[in-house]
Amino acid sequence: MSVRSTGPTRAELITDTALGLLAARGMRGLTHRAVDEAAGLPQGSTSNYARTRLALLEAAVCRLAEREAKVLALQEMPDPRGGRDALVDGLALAVHRSLTRHRDLLVARYELALEATRRPELRAFYDTQGRLFRDALTTMLAAVGSPSPARHVRSLVAWSDGLMFACAAGSYHAEEPSLDEVREGLRELLAGMLGR
Repeated sequence: MSVRSTGPTRAELITDTALGLLAARGMRGLTHRAVDEAAGLPQGSTSNYARTRLALLEAAVCRLAEREAKVLALQEMPDPRGGRDALVDGLALAVHRSLTRHRDLLVARYELALEATRRPELRAFYDTQGRLFRDALTTMLAAVGSPSPARHVRSLVAWSDGLMFACAAGSYHAEEPSLDEVREGLRELLAGMLGR
C-alpha cells in the first residue's frame, strides 16, 4: 500500500498564496496572475479556480477562516464551566499565538475587512465567516455567567481586535505583548464585565 503525500491541495495553494499576497502587497497586489506566479502554477490556474476577483476574494475569506480557526483553536479551549480563569488562559493563548506566529493572517484579514466595506457582496460573505467565531465566544461567556453575552462578546472582540491591530499594523507594531500581559488584560476586561 502506498502512502499519499499530505501536501496542500491546489485550492489551498491558491488561497494560501492569495492570503500571502494580501499581507505582503495589499489588495492592489492581489491578481489572478500574481497568484499563479507566486504559487508557481501555470498561467490561468487561479482563473480556472476562481473566475472573478470576487470569487477569489470569497475563497480567500473562506481559507482565512479555516486557518484562523486552527490558530485560535476554539475547539481546544478549556471548558468554560471550569471557570473564568480557564477561559482567560485559552483566549490569551489564542490571541498571543495570532500575534507571535501568524501576523500575516492578521494583516490579510485587515485587507479583506477593508475591502468588504466597499463591496456589499463580500461584506455578507465576510460577516458570515466571522459569525462562527462570535457564536462560539457567546456560548463561552454565557457559560461563565455573563448576564449579557452578546454585548460582552462585542466588547471582548473589540478589545482583542484592537490589541491585534495595534501590534500587527498599528502604533505598537514593534512591541509584542507577552502572554502574561495578554492574559492580564483579558482578566481585567472580564472582571470589568462580569464583576470580580
